[in-house]
Amino acid sequence: MVRRKSDSRERMVLSAAALLREYGASATSIDRVLAHSGAPRGSVYHHFPGGRAQLIDEAVALAGDFIAGLIETGVRADDPVKAVDAFFTLWRGRLVENDFRTGCPVVAVAVETNDDAPQLARSAAAAFTRWQEALATLFVRHGLPEERGRRLAAFIIAAVEGAVIMCRAERSTAPLEAAAAEIHDLLAHALRTAGSLADPAGERDAPPP
Repeated sequence: MVRRKSDSRERMVLSAAALLREYGASATSIDRVLAHSGAPRGSVYHHFPGGRAQLIDEAVALAGDFIAGLIETGVRADDPVKAVDAFFTLWRGRLVENDFRTGCPVVAVAVETNDDAPQLARSAAAAFTRWQEALATLFVRHGLPEERGRRLAAFIIAAVEGAVIMCRAERSTAPLEAAAAEIHDLLAHALRTAGSLADPAGERDAPPP
């Protein structure tokens, strides 16, 4: 029989992820998580014997898994350009719904030193790697060479995360929309070019547009 996580434990991890998105890692304290989640104080070291570092680490893993799940769903899509467009649309919706107050909890951890908890940087790096691998898998499946697919995947993740930060600072979706438009065109062109190289005879025989 599989044991279920306690309700207070799950609430604390979800609250830590929410606080990371809005306030960053250094401001996500145990007290703040308890106030946000409503969990009893006595549950902290029962569920998280590693203390605050363990709690934040699990929140990063949760956020990483959530985004990875969205990307991995896109891997099964027939149109990788639409899948990437949808990823940008998701972030735009989150920014607008939360009045530009929330960003990515993984980035929140990655940009801080966390010298007292180096595992947090490793967890953030693992999340970024998983997202890139999922996108690269999608692109390779649709005809891009593996190396190009990996480069584009890294570029897209970097563009999304950088644009989200700019949007929060400017309180505008313009940076995200600009990045989305450029990546849409870049990816569409890369996939068309890959298709032409894979089937040069078909390219020559194709009727003019």
